[in-house]
Amino acid sequence: MEYYSLNHKASKVSFKEAVIRGLAPDRGLYFPSELTALPTSFYENIEAMGNVSIAFEAIKQFVGDDIPEADLKAILADVLSFNFPLVEVEKDVMALELYHGPTLAFKDVGARFMARCLGYFNKDKSTAEPVTVLVATSGDTGGAVASGFYEVEGVDVVILYPSGKVSDIQEKQLTTLGKNITAMEVAGTFDDCQAMVKRAFLDEDFLGKRKLTSANSINVARWLPQMFYYFFAYKRLKSQGKELVFSVPSGNYGNICAGMIAQKLGLPIKHFVTGTNANDIVPNYLKTCAYDLKQSVATIST
Repeated sequence: MEYYSLNHKASKVSFKEAVIRGLAPDRGLYFPSELTALPTSFYENIEAMGNVSIAFEAIKQFVGDDIPEADLKAILADVLSFNFPLVEVEKDVMALELYHGPTLAFKDVGARFMARCLGYFNKDKSTAEPVTVLVATSGDTGGAVASGFYEVEGVDVVILYPSGKVSDIQEKQLTTLGKNITAMEVAGTFDDCQAMVKRAFLDEDFLGKRKLTSANSINVARWLPQMFYYFFAYKRLKSQGKELVFSVPSGNYGNICAGMIAQKLGLPIKHFVTGTNANDIVPNYLKTCAYDLKQSVATIST
């Protein structure tokens, strides 16, 4: 599998390179060069499959030969070591609970998968270069990344978070691990933290002095594994024979993008609905094709 930059001004790279770089040299996001639908036999037999087997079949084309099958299955078994309950809210309405991981965040799967992939790529100490994972967070991402990357050899993590704008428990998740995890409190908003991360990637004086990557949703190893949730839900609901509509509350839309990839792989999803708060840059872009940045607005949602 090769990945190309959505800015179309950089060479194609392997999964390994896309994960380690995070962002393409032309500052575009890496995206899979092709999507091959899974065979009908996969969907016919999905109810008899375990979560690790489902995840392996879904992700293997995106990893390619960069991680051998046995190692990839071991990574997935470690990543998916908790449950994903599907709870009935009312007739024909179900809630997929994604907060049963170690940091109670839906991002645990993506963060753990990326961490273990980087750990695998760094296991040969004779050729591996130390990597710094630079991440901005409004709470969930930072905690999941800190937990997922804790004590991963050859990887240092620097987390920027906005002062006074994360919950007490999330701040403790960021700041109490130590070792290879460093958290920095920023006087500003999440957007300020994200801008600092992007500036670091663009800083020509810094290039080549330390290998940087990101664990925000720009990294393919962070957002792609979130497609597993959609397959797991389908496995549980297939026998009901009803059309599936997923409603996904979103900030940066990595989760719903992963769902759309699952749909491209043949998962029978009829429709996606997403909700956002007053920070509606993405919905406005989808309506107007104009990407207009604006200052974040504080709301009661995180």
